Amino acid sequence: MDFAKKKAEKDEWFTPKEAIFPILKYLKPNSKIWCPFDTDESLFVSILRKSGYRVIQSHIFNKQDFFLMDVTDCDYIVSNPPYSLRNKILQRLFKIGKPFAMLMNINGLFDSDLRWNLFKNNNFTLIYLKGRVNYMENYGEKPKASPPFQSAYICSQISDKQIIFEERDTTEQKKLKI
Repeated sequence: MDFAKKKAEKDEWFTPKEAIFPILKYLKPNSKIWCPFDTDESLFVSILRKSGYRVIQSHIFNKQDFFLMDVTDCDYIVSNPPYSLRNKILQRLFKIGKPFAMLMNINGLFDSDLRWNLFKNNNFTLIYLKGRVNYMENYGEKPKASPPFQSAYICSQISDKQIIFEERDTTEQKKLKI
């Protein structure tokens, strides 16, 4: 097993449905969305598709490395990326220049000089979700426990506001019967 795949397995946590629905209202209907850290089983992929978006997914497990592959033709880039690579991911996303929304751990978000400068020099939005997101180790399992960190969508070109507070409402979830 190569190093990238082994590292990805340790950094693979799945997003529950209720943490995905709040971002939908910031995405234009019928848009094409690239989920660069997602397999076909991803709830991001299935919820976005059921919500009418055209979704392209890629994942390191399928030999599709976000850092090496060409940027796909899309309107948005949306996912829950590996937190251990957030510096490199944010650098590449801002360089790509497309609107993005990445659900990330925000502890120490501004602690590194690299991230400080990225945020200082680029327009971005933080979309805070009420409560902590309880990630899963595998789909279909209950989350192990509440994580010791708050999560937020780190976005670019999604809103004119810099900080947004969102409830994790299940209304959309009920409409889609997910």
